[in-house]
Parts: sequence; structure tokens; C-alpha cells
Amino acid sequence: MKRFAIVVLLAFAQLFVYAQTDSVVNRIIALGQTDNQTMVLLDELTNRIGGRLVGSNAYDNAVKWAATKFEQWGMDVMVEEVGVLPVGFNRGPWFGRMLSHNGTILHFATPSYSAGTKGVQRGHVVLEPKSKRELERIKGKLKGAWVLIGGQNDGWPIDWSAEGDARRAKIIAKNDSIEVLNDSIRRFNWLNSGRKDLQKELIPLVEEPALFYREMVEAGILGIIQSSKLPIRVLYDRRNIDKMTWENLPSIPDIKLDEHQYATIKKMVEERQYVVLEFDIRNHFRPGPVPFHNVYGIIKGTEKPDELVIVGGHLDAFDVATGASDNGSGAVPAMEAARLIMKAGGKPKRTIIVALWAGEEFGLLGSTAWVQKYQSLLPKVSAMFNRDGGPTVPVNISVPKAMYNDFSTICQPLATANPKYPFKVIEATPRPKPKHAGGTDSSPFQMAGVPAFNFGTSDADGVDFSYGEIWHTERDTYEKCPPDYMNHASVVNAVVVYGVANLPHLLSRDGLFAPDQPDPAEGKKGKKR
Repeated sequence: MKRFAIVVLLAFAQLFVYAQTDSVVNRIIALGQTDNQTMVLLDELTNRIGGRLVGSNAYDNAVKWAATKFEQWGMDVMVEEVGVLPVGFNRGPWFGRMLSHNGTILHFATPSYSAGTKGVQRGHVVLEPKSKRELERIKGKLKGAWVLIGGQNDGWPIDWSAEGDARRAKIIAKNDSIEVLNDSIRRFNWLNSGRKDLQKELIPLVEEPALFYREMVEAGILGIIQSSKLPIRVLYDRRNIDKMTWENLPSIPDIKLDEHQYATIKKMVEERQYVVLEFDIRNHFRPGPVPFHNVYGIIKGTEKPDELVIVGGHLDAFDVATGASDNGSGAVPAMEAARLIMKAGGKPKRTIIVALWAGEEFGLLGSTAWVQKYQSLLPKVSAMFNRDGGPTVPVNISVPKAMYNDFSTICQPLATANPKYPFKVIEATPRPKPKHAGGTDSSPFQMAGVPAFNFGTSDADGVDFSYGEIWHTERDTYEKCPPDYMNHASVVNAVVVYGVANLPHLLSRDGLFAPDQPDPAEGKKGKKR
């Protein structure tokens, strides 16, 4: 009888805990519908702070801002250095126009960590030389010129390093050989000019944008201009950033110009019209070393503080726009989820960490640093949740079979929290554990065997959102993030993270990953063929 009473008391105690949890979840949902601050936070991050590459003052400002918010909400805060850049970069305003033809305003951008102009600079336009013969012919026109180069902008600047010079030198040498052969073909064709059946085609030269980059810089060009599809996408100087010093910085602007304007200017130059362009590009560098940081908002667990649930997104963003979709739409809902949990009176059993990662755009630097530093904690991470796919609304999560019942219970309130966005739990087919880093911050955790999830999303309201349109482009701005989607994302984050933190057990990792498949290149005995 005594044992029965103990069992009954334990059952009532468990029911009381679940009732408490249900009460907090209900308050989270209610607050998410009546007092949701997601778009307020996004406005502050994107419109007050703006684009925020690691190495910029804007990124440092974003870290300070996020840490202050966590403190205001009553959370513990940790700001952790995770890397250092040899120099930093700040982007200022940029402007350009075509002076010689009615002052047409030019639409362009430049990659981060590339040079700006030396004040307002004006100059005529020439087409780049594609052979030594052409270089000799126009060398007197290069000083003070803007040079139209070939190729199509892919976001990256031209490689101005010694390695880039060496690669171009090999192409120049190859083209020199082709020119010798073409001279013999021209002579042959001239000698047989009356015989069309004997005429030979010239061998095409190897095409390479800015093939004579170093020679043109030394001749005194103002900068190079390349055609860019719309919207304009610019990234950063990934080839040279780790080697930059204050004494060795890029020296000329690398301009990515609206393809329509580029085509017009190129045609005029080919017609030997005199075209004058003016640019004012305020790209500025910071003396290094420049450290960069992850920032963590922490809600300490009441019963199992050494067990963790991590939620977040990357705080850094490219600076050609304001980094709203990529990745304010991931960082801000994670922050608002924490605020909702705190305001709802949540007391999770496990510690919840809202992690705002640094340097995702430079290669998952912040999340990789966390995984490497905290190896001993990885077995105690129940789950890591990451949002980095744009501002569409989360409507499902795919989990392995062993987690399905837990997530079904946790997510049940989300099925009806917002009738427009019913949430589903999907049983996932296990896939092999990734061996190589992917494109977002969940990847280092998955590689380490930690359950790491990205919610499935939908453009449920049909707002015609296109991630390809904003990804790393000039259009990644605040108004591209639908408020209803963003607000609900915060609620989903809060409910799911709080639920996982209050489970009576860590999430099971059974069947999280499929067994490794044999390498197709392996023979029957496991040796390479």
C-alpha cells in the first residue's frame, strides 16, 4: 500500500510538471501572438546596424547589441572570441555616373575587402587587352582609365595575389604560343586568299578576365569593371583575406556593373566613342588584428544544467545590403524565442543556449570553433536547432524514428497555434553522417554526431519569396522578410526548444544517421582499385 501511494504521488508530481510545461507553452504562444517583438529586433539589427561582416565595426556593434538584449531579458550572457582577421573592413557609400552621356547614374557594387576609390575619380574607358599585341597597342591609354574586363561577375573579386599573377602568366605564355601559330595561319590564308576551300580558322586565345591585371595596375589604371547579372551579388576577397596586411592591401576598385549598363558602355567604346565615368567608392580598412566573437544568451537549466539545447543562427551578414534574410531571419527569431520563454516564466530543466554564430559567411567559423572547443559537451547536447534558409515560415521538422514520439508531443500545440501554418512532425529516412562541411552552421554539429535540425519551411501565404533573389545580393533587406512568417518562426523556435529542454531524457540518437555506405571505389577486400 505504501509503495502504491509513492507511485501515485510520483505520477501526480509528473503530471504537475507537465501541467507547468503546458502552462508556459500556452503563455509562449499567447505572447507570440499579442506581444511579438521579432520585427522590432529585425529592424534594429538590419536598419540601425546594417550589413555586418566579421572584421567590421558593424559586426562588433551587433555583438554588443545582442548581448545587451539578452541581459535585459534576464539571461546570462557569454561573448567568446572565436577568430582573428589580420585586417578589418568597413563599407561606406558608393556612387558612380557616366559623365559623357547625360550623367547616367551607374548601378554597381564592389566585393567586400576590396579597394575603394581615392576620393572622386574620373577617367575614360578602355577595353581590356587580351594579348601582348593588344597591350602594346593601348598601353598609352591605360593611365587614368577605367578598364572593362570580360567574364561575368560571380561575386568574387579578381585575384590580385602573387598566385593570381602566376596563374595569369601561364595563360599569357600559352596565348603567346597561340599567337605564333595564328600568325602562320594568317600568312597561309593570305597566300591562298583566292582559295576559300583552303582557308583555316584561327585558334582562339584562352579567355581570362583581367589577364593583364598586374601590367594594367602598374600602368596606372583607376580600376576594373565587370558585367553583373541582376540583382548584383558581391561576396568578399576569400583568396587574400588571410594574407592581407596594412602594407599589402588591394590597390584598385573591382566594380561589378549592371549588365545592361555594361553592354551599353562596351558598345560605345567598341565604336571608339569617348566615354568618361566617375566613381566615389568608400571602402575602408581597419588595422588588425581584428578579433570576432560568438555571442550566447543562456537560460540555465534548473535540474540538468550540464545538458544543453542550442538554438540560433549566424549573426554576420554580407554588407552589400543589410543582411535581413541572410541571416537576420535566423538570428532574430532565436533571440525572440528566448525573450518569449523568459517572459512566459519558463524554467527549463536543461540549459538553453541561444547561439549567434560569427563568420558563417567566411566558412562556418563560429560554429566550427564551438564544436572543436567543447568536444566534451557534445554528448550532452540534446539537440541543436539552426535557421538559415530565409524568412519563410516553419511548418515541419523531420526527425529519426527514435525521436518521433518526443517531437510529436512537443509540437502538438503548434498544430493549431496558428491555423494558417499547421506544423507537422515527419519521420525522416536516416542519411549517412556528413563527412564534409555543408553551407550552414548545423553542419559542424552533424559531422560531430550531434542531432542538428533545420525546420522545413513554406511560402504558405504565397508572397512569392525567392531566396535566390536576395542571397548575398543588394536586395537582402528588411522588407523582404514577411512579418507573419517571422513572428511564427519565433513561436516555433520557443515551443520546440523549450519542449526539448523539458523532456525527461536526452533525445535518443538511435538511427540518427544511416550506416556509412562502402566507397564505390573500394574493391571487394576494401582496397582502392
